[in-house]
Amino acid sequence: MVIQEKNQYKIFKIDNPWWELKHRDLDFYHEDFNNSADIQEWQKLGYTQSRFTGDMYDMRNPEPEWIAPFREIINMPKFSWSVYRMRPGDVLPNHADTYAMFRKIHNLDDFATIRRYVVFLEPWQSGHYFEIDGVQLPSWEAGTVAMWENGIMHVAANVGKTYRYTLQITGVVEFKTA
Repeated sequence: MVIQEKNQYKIFKIDNPWWELKHRDLDFYHEDFNNSADIQEWQKLGYTQSRFTGDMYDMRNPEPEWIAPFREIINMPKFSWSVYRMRPGDVLPNHADTYAMFRKIHNLDDFATIRRYVVFLEPWQSGHYFEIDGVQLPSWEAGTVAMWENGIMHVAANVGKTYRYTLQITGVVEFKTA
């Protein structure tokens, strides 16, 4: 079911979430944000935190069995995943993804066919925030998905009291020719 659609992004819902709360049991770790130019810009704007990302568990680790069905729903020939946990106080200001790890793994220079899917693994809770292309998603259910094309600006934050969990899927769209 499509909830909202614009030219470069789409919000839709996966019915009957099967993953329950299994994502909470992963061994999350932290890596610094990979775009120093964005960090410098945010600091000039007055952001004072030293940490701009949440914690992750990604494709460099064994793939949890509950991720496999996403490969069928989001059918792309090149597919990577990262389970992302934002702690209370984590803020990732307005930015466009660089897909640095994905491009490195798949040896890609062309951004045009890369797509990002963010699956909200749990229902919205007070203080959890997501914005895409200047439009706030005011609340969500487990299984709500935001998909966007390369270059779309977005914001994620957790100014609540509970962890905020998403599954990030990155892939390449293949366009069929006649």
